[in-house]
Amino acid sequence: MLLRRTPGKGGRRTPRVRRTGRTVERRRDQPRLAGGGGDPVGIPAEPRAHRARAAGASGELVSGLLDARSVRELATRLDLRPTKQRGQNFVIDANTVRRIVKAAELSADDIALEIGPGLGSLTLGLLDVARHVTVVEIEDSLAAQLPRTVAERMPERADRLDVVGADALRVTDLPGPAPTTVVANLPYNVSVPVLLHLLATFGSLQRGLVMVQLEVADRLVAAPGSKIYGVPSVKLAWYCEARRVGTVPPSVFWPVPNVDSGLVRMIRREPPATTATREQVFQVIDLAFAQRRKMLRAALSGLCGGSAAASQVLERAGVDPQARGESLLVQDFARIAQTLSLPRE
Repeated sequence: MLLRRTPGKGGRRTPRVRRTGRTVERRRDQPRLAGGGGDPVGIPAEPRAHRARAAGASGELVSGLLDARSVRELATRLDLRPTKQRGQNFVIDANTVRRIVKAAELSADDIALEIGPGLGSLTLGLLDVARHVTVVEIEDSLAAQLPRTVAERMPERADRLDVVGADALRVTDLPGPAPTTVVANLPYNVSVPVLLHLLATFGSLQRGLVMVQLEVADRLVAAPGSKIYGVPSVKLAWYCEARRVGTVPPSVFWPVPNVDSGLVRMIRREPPATTATREQVFQVIDLAFAQRRKMLRAALSGLCGGSAAASQVLERAGVDPQARGESLLVQDFARIAQTLSLPRE
């Protein structure tokens, strides 16, 4: 499903919807709306200190960003019940949105890509800075509501938005200009696969900032030799230099997660120089960490036809056969994959 704005009567823009035929199932075990007012259960009020900083002298929000009350109203309107299956945790604090946008270091020329915009908290913040924003949302009701939310709260930016109704793991092309940066609160349960898919699919992405579970953030930026260094660390290093630039508490989300979140900033770089393909390098990475305490000569024995042959390949690549995957840089894995593709001696 693709939603884009088209001129309506009187020059106003109204959403046009193209549906893929996909239906969205709602889980019956999700909490019902509470009380006579119909407010969704568990949406906390925005912290008082946050409200004070976000509001002007009149008490109204300085910008069109969403706060806890706005999120509550939208959720009630949509009869929304976030699901753990899709890792849905919506930001309810405008100051957190401002912080994320600032950390992303966007310019007025950037084309931002957002995954899982939900009710639009971060989308509105991105539209306030970037030249254009493309969002990918799997939930039909959320994808349909987002253009309306932008039109209500930031009408002067409405023509800067494209909404794609699809699974981010299956997206291979996007409407509008090619994205230059990805800024997203990624769904907890698919954050790493989605991030790697986007980097592999959209070579135009030069920078990014993603919010993920804190544990995942630490794994993404881990260095060789660390106990948490693994497949996500090495594969992300193929595409980017990455570092953690902040922590976000559970209290700014609805539903409130059980863990902190981390902000990871990325800058695209050239992959290691090698004649091997990315797929060949990633195969070696996967095997090296399948049983992380195995020496490389054992971990790669199946691929090489035995541990003796694996030792020969590793030595030709300049890697100690008794080393373990957790001690290697992405460049080392690239050399191993390249050596595997060469004729055997």
